[in-house]
Amino acid sequence: MEFIDTDVIVVGAGPTGLMLAGELRLNGVSVVVLEKLSQPIRESRALGFSARTIEEFAQRGLLERFGEVATIPVGHFGGVPLDYQVIEGGSYGARGIPQARTEAVLGGWAQELGADVRRGVEVTGLQTGGGDGDGGDGGGVVVTAVTADGELRLRARYVVGCDGSRSVVRTLAGIDFPGTEATIELRFADIAGVQLRPRFSGEAVPGGMVMVMPLGPDRSRVIYFDREQPLRTGPGPLTFEEVAASFKRLSGEDISAASPLWVSSSTDVSRQAAQYRKGPVLLAGDAAHIHLPIGAQGMSAGIQDAVNLGWKLALEVKGRAPEGLLDTYHSERHPVGARILTNTLAQRTLYLGGDTVAPLREVFGELVAGYDSVRRHLAGMVTGLDIRHDVGGAEHPLLGRRLPERELAVDGEKTSSTRLLRAGRAVLLDLSPRAGLAAAAAGWSDRVDTVAAEFDCDVPVDGILVRPDGYVAWVGPLGAGAEGLQAALTRWFGPAA
Repeated sequence: MEFIDTDVIVVGAGPTGLMLAGELRLNGVSVVVLEKLSQPIRESRALGFSARTIEEFAQRGLLERFGEVATIPVGHFGGVPLDYQVIEGGSYGARGIPQARTEAVLGGWAQELGADVRRGVEVTGLQTGGGDGDGGDGGGVVVTAVTADGELRLRARYVVGCDGSRSVVRTLAGIDFPGTEATIELRFADIAGVQLRPRFSGEAVPGGMVMVMPLGPDRSRVIYFDREQPLRTGPGPLTFEEVAASFKRLSGEDISAASPLWVSSSTDVSRQAAQYRKGPVLLAGDAAHIHLPIGAQGMSAGIQDAVNLGWKLALEVKGRAPEGLLDTYHSERHPVGARILTNTLAQRTLYLGGDTVAPLREVFGELVAGYDSVRRHLAGMVTGLDIRHDVGGAEHPLLGRRLPERELAVDGEKTSSTRLLRAGRAVLLDLSPRAGLAAAAAGWSDRVDTVAAEFDCDVPVDGILVRPDGYVAWVGPLGAGAEGLQAALTRWFGPAA
């Protein structure tokens, strides 16, 4: 039997687990990633990521690893066309980037940083160290697993389940996963060898809905909803023959001669973990929330979970975290997950509800067409760009929100607010030499980078404290100097050294 000691065990080497591993390694925390599959996935699965995830990848210098990233400016909300550029940085997400490629980029990054990624490892047991199950780490965790070579036993301060909707970690930890059962099913296939008319936002047809998304010169993803059979009742997995027959009946287009690359389906089952943290056990990604895949929100939500959790967990492991910091992972991300479940169920009703919801679609379409505030609200909800965390402090438009990318001048050189976050550390933008911010923050220099910069802020301020995840934790109003800065630094990054 092999024994391993590490700071954090991450179960699951999908996008969420790999992003979290990279975040932890940026902060000097040792991490072992355990993945049941012996090889990385090759299927396309998720096709892109949301506008907020694009920003978070840019914050870590990862976006350039994807090469040229095209975005989708106009998408839909429940089938109602919506221009996502109505908000700054808005888009319907990155276009046509298969999940396999995203995992390859994140896996390469995490391993470059020193993450220990082990494949072909199936977790079979989890034991916490005698804690109360609600508060502190309770002495850590012991995880047992099996490999082709025998049993593996690991000991760590924390374990994070990023192991999907059927999470073994969630089950072993006894965390409830309440929600609603499936009522409908979307079926899809990636195919090659035929030319189809694109239907990016889906198209209502008498028997349901069809969608066609081009993946390349002769490749497409076809997606459909069959109202005659909202849930499959036949035995065995979905076959391409079933897909081709249903697609022809619904759309009139024959794809039976195409070469199937991948066939799958997804239901509208919607569930969310009651707790994202139970002592030394945490959940992220599909282990914490599942829903109908609409608007690139599923994989993106998991990656955003990882970015929110990584720096907090690292401070906890290092003994630098203020009391209660790790619990803000649940208090901040659980409402975001709940909102995604709500909006995807609402979109399901609008999109696939048929003639019975036609009046609702008509009224909803009038609201979207007629009111800028409605368009901004819906675009912000789907993209994640309108997320606002409770960070305390006086009211300010930036507080608790993500800091949009802005050009800065540092020592006469051009850079950006996004580039300054590549190290995975907090950044204090010192925008007024006379405000005394650098001196006030000196005791946190091991956790926070103070950068004297010139910055054209929409609302002039003396300084901005940006958390490692890109959200603003403190704003110094013009002329107020360092007032409230040390309280914010202590609240999010612990006492001064």
